[in-house]
Amino acid sequence: MAKTPAWQRKEGQNPKGGLNAKGRASLRAAGQNIKAPVKAGDNPRRASFLARMAGMPGPEYKDGKPTRLLLSLKAWGASSKADAKKKAASISSRNKGGKRAS
Repeated sequence: MAKTPAWQRKEGQNPKGGLNAKGRASLRAAGQNIKAPVKAGDNPRRASFLARMAGMPGPEYKDGKPTRLLLSLKAWGASSKADAKKKAASISSRNKGGKRAS
């Protein structure tokens, strides 16, 4: 039986959220184009990730511990789903030259 890819196992996951270098390497080997998190700044990739993850179903905490969802948000510079949504909108508006999306 084949071993599952590292990104699906504990050894490919960063304990602080997201994937570590080994996890990203295993996804690249599978043909995915994955990059490291953008922790700060007005990068459009960061805005996209924060907006997408802010809409994900599921709790931020389970049994008093943060879930992988919240850990990933924190790795990208947001403290909660609500904060991620707010930051994504703010980054997007700055990237569009101040135009606000309605």
